[in-house]
Amino acid sequence: MTPDLPFVNRRRLLCGCAGLAGLAALSLAGCGQDTASSAQAQAPAEIQPHSSCSLDGMLLSDYPGPKGQIRFANVAEVQWFCDTTELLSTLLAPEQVRTVVSAFVQDMAKADWEQPRGHWIDARQAVYVLGSRRRGSMGPTAISFASDADAQAFVQQQGGRALRFAEIQPAMVDLSGGAQQDTRM
Repeated sequence: MTPDLPFVNRRRLLCGCAGLAGLAALSLAGCGQDTASSAQAQAPAEIQPHSSCSLDGMLLSDYPGPKGQIRFANVAEVQWFCDTTELLSTLLAPEQVRTVVSAFVQDMAKADWEQPRGHWIDARQAVYVLGSRRRGSMGPTAISFASDADAQAFVQQQGGRALRFAEIQPAMVDLSGGAQQDTRM
């Protein structure tokens, strides 16, 4: 049986066009002309049902509390964190050498604690409450807020202390023991 020649030629044509489109996209990105993807890298992504933590694979939608995301230079995928403590630990790690394009956490004055969606704010501009009674996906967490007033109101209700990103030290967001406190894994 002989192959259907028009089908084979059509397949070669489509594959060739796809390859040329890929090369064109790479050349544009290399010349710095890919402003659309640059703007996209600066904007927060939204949690999808399949979004999972880059550190431990936990599905973000299965756990309460604030989430985080980082976009690294030369990495296409968003790096998700099921807990802001994990994100802060990554950002503040002395061995972190990857260039951070953007980092976002959720404003928990607006996001629902049990099913947080949206309300993304710049992680380096946020105010965090550490040491409160509220627990995130990994146990004790750093609760993120867009404003000092919201962080202080949370402290009055749940305890802890409010700190700006620049005030947080790596030892304050140590990840040791976090997974041991998660009984739902």
